[in-house]
Amino acid sequence: MINGGNATIYVTDMNRSVKFFTETLGLKLDYQAGPEWSQINAGKGLLLGLHGTHQGGPQVGQAGSTIVGFEVDEPMDKVYQALSTRGVKFDGPVVDTGHVKLANFRDPDGNAFYLSETK
Repeated sequence: MINGGNATIYVTDMNRSVKFFTETLGLKLDYQAGPEWSQINAGKGLLLGLHGTHQGGPQVGQAGSTIVGFEVDEPMDKVYQALSTRGVKFDGPVVDTGHVKLANFRDPDGNAFYLSETK
């Protein structure tokens, strides 16, 4: 019944956010519709809809309100190091649960994300 969709993320500065997701994280911009909407393709069917904030709308970076996970296709340590050199500020070191490795970070607006490597 349902086939696809996106995770909508509210942002305060569209150009800064597009730059973060494309240049810093290396994801693909599908399209941008001015300061109100951009679609980022994160691969394997995951689409991120970046939505500009507006008066009375949802506020960005509210702790726990949204978290999006990205699967990595290279070893976590390599990805962590590469993104760190591009300016990603991780919330701490890589966590290894024995089944999965996780690394938490935030975008420029404080929205939460994580990287995941399944063993």
